Amino acid sequence: MDRRRDPVLKGVTKEATLDPKIHEALAHGGVIDITTVGRQTGQRRRIEIVFHNIDGRIYISGMPFAKRRGWLGNLEAQPRFTFHLKGPVSADLPATARIIDEEAERRRILPPIAKIWKRKDFETMVAQSPLVEVTFDGADPMVKAP
Repeated sequence: MDRRRDPVLKGVTKEATLDPKIHEALAHGGVIDITTVGRQTGQRRRIEIVFHNIDGRIYISGMPFAKRRGWLGNLEAQPRFTFHLKGPVSADLPATARIIDEEAERRRILPPIAKIWKRKDFETMVAQSPLVEVTFDGADPMVKAP
């Protein structure tokens, strides 16, 4: 794919994922923005969301809600997106999403997220929380703490 023509990845280089400061920021989780491509409009959509590093893998999740979110539908239609680190370390990282719908996998991944958020409604989270695994283009899928 020609990265210069991809509307989400324009101006982003593979080398960005190799910076030690970025690696360290990914090791802790936090608030980010993501830019997806609208499944109906083809327009870029940017939202703020939280990511987590669980056992060296990066996940995006959200609060339980019975209705499927638009951003999740966008990632289902077009899994490539931009992961925007913000704060002390800022970077636009090209990534690919894998939506996790399988119940057993959700039950394995969601407990640390429920604990961080002090949630007592784990079954609701399993049934309704969006859950996406993130893989960064050109990077090792494991992001361990430095």
